Amino acid sequence: GKAVQGGSTLTQQLVKNFLLSPERSLTRKFNEALMALIVESRYDKDEILEAYANEIFLGQDGERAIHGFGLGAFFYFNRPLAELELHETALLVGLVKGASFYNPRRHPQRALDRRNLVIDQMERQGMIEAAEASAARSADLGVSARGVAHSHRVPAFVDLVRRQLRRDYREEDLTSEGLRIFSTLDPWIQRRAEEGVRGRLQRLERVRNLPANSLQAAVVVASAQQGEIEALVGGRDNRFAGFNRALDAIRPIGSLVKPAVYLAALTQPKRFTLSTRIEDAPVDLALPNGQRWQPRNYDRELHGIVALHDALARSLNLATVHLGLAVGLDTVIDQLQALGIAREVPAYPSLLLGALSLSPLEVAQLYQGLASGGFHSPLRAIREVLDAEQTPLQRYPLTVRKAADPSAVFLLTRNLVEVVERGTGAGLSRYLPNDLKVAGKTGTTNDLRDSWFAGYAADRVAVVWVGRDDNAPTGLTGATGALPVWGELMASTGSAPLRLNPPAGVAYRWIDEAGRLAADHCQGAVAYPFIVGSEPSERSDCVEQRGLGGFFRGLFD
Repeated sequence: GKAVQGGSTLTQQLVKNFLLSPERSLTRKFNEALMALIVESRYDKDEILEAYANEIFLGQDGERAIHGFGLGAFFYFNRPLAELELHETALLVGLVKGASFYNPRRHPQRALDRRNLVIDQMERQGMIEAAEASAARSADLGVSARGVAHSHRVPAFVDLVRRQLRRDYREEDLTSEGLRIFSTLDPWIQRRAEEGVRGRLQRLERVRNLPANSLQAAVVVASAQQGEIEALVGGRDNRFAGFNRALDAIRPIGSLVKPAVYLAALTQPKRFTLSTRIEDAPVDLALPNGQRWQPRNYDRELHGIVALHDALARSLNLATVHLGLAVGLDTVIDQLQALGIAREVPAYPSLLLGALSLSPLEVAQLYQGLASGGFHSPLRAIREVLDAEQTPLQRYPLTVRKAADPSAVFLLTRNLVEVVERGTGAGLSRYLPNDLKVAGKTGTTNDLRDSWFAGYAADRVAVVWVGRDDNAPTGLTGATGALPVWGELMASTGSAPLRLNPPAGVAYRWIDEAGRLAADHCQGAVAYPFIVGSEPSERSDCVEQRGLGGFFRGLFD
């Protein structure tokens, strides 16, 4: 008359696990048997077995139970079920009898014996040939060193998906069963990003004699036009679902803010062009608290009168401050917010040199507006969500709004290409193929605490941050820390090169070293884009000396 362990058919087990509690009672057993008969009458054996295979308990990953052969394949072998070999599939089948008792990581010999028993049965049943069975029995267990359930393989990205779901859906929708969530993740790019972070941080620590595992990093990769996040790395241990630096590490961005300053200037073509001369001279400003702000260039030098494009390429602090003050802090802040910065931006002069703290995801949003030619698309990790009946709960359409003048953005992109070709980002040439033209900007904060690189190709925008969780100096600039990670990543993803074809209303002009209109034969002349009507009026001496032939060739090239 006591409740003891009893026998169950496979269908009864399925019903109990899906619909009933595990309590031992005659009432539950009666309901189980009755419901099993109903299931048997409505579904054939193959359908019931498939449901059972997708539900059966196969292990424990911390607080999370591993149910089903699909998830079990990732947990034990880090591969999808379709890629498993015979001996690996046999191990999963063997675990059905008792996943804890036959745990291959804790009890490898038990698991091996059980796996081989499954293989023996398959041979006796004529499902496999003797030679195939022998080869499978002689194989190692082949399980991975640690369990990784499928959604745990990319915890930082899944974290972002969850946050966006909570933002866009009601809690009762998210807790209903059967939801299918389609994300924007590109597993191949994700793997490239993870491997790049892990390998490069180890090399940096070794070369610079830094303590092992002292450096951390974050990476965000998104499509330039659609704003779909293709990869997201929250730290060097990509399997650790802890602090997500890509979303939650709010760090000063340093010189990554400078393109917004220059874009705000280039949006006023009557005042500023790429050839406009600006002053790289001392700055001494009184602050509201009575202190004085006296910034310096990174090289501690003064460079006098420089071309605007050269000031950005060389990331000259003093020239940038003079330019930003001439444009106006409010104008720069408006430009940052138009490009997608939602948080409050302080109206301090130090903003012009990066006294603004953002997460890597926010920086990616900022640069996405540049990569898309001046159009803001909210970065997203979800394409759509379907309910149990495969009906869309909500679609995630591409939303686009104009964030900046496309003509001015084109000028800025040409300038950021110059940053990479001969400025602070010139080190990228060691990592990128010769035919991959990109635009980018380094960022370094005070005392070398944060190393940044942000940039884009024609189809992809990426941001890399390298630093320490304790905010201690790393000794790394943007060019020596984040840049190599960014370069190796972009080189491995097959990104499309930028094509610097000017939009309507923009034309290239030859400009000499003094910022005057020139021709292709003039020494040191370079072709830069100008919004039509904003090109210099003064002509180079070499044009006057050799006539206007080369000059007109420059106008129409």
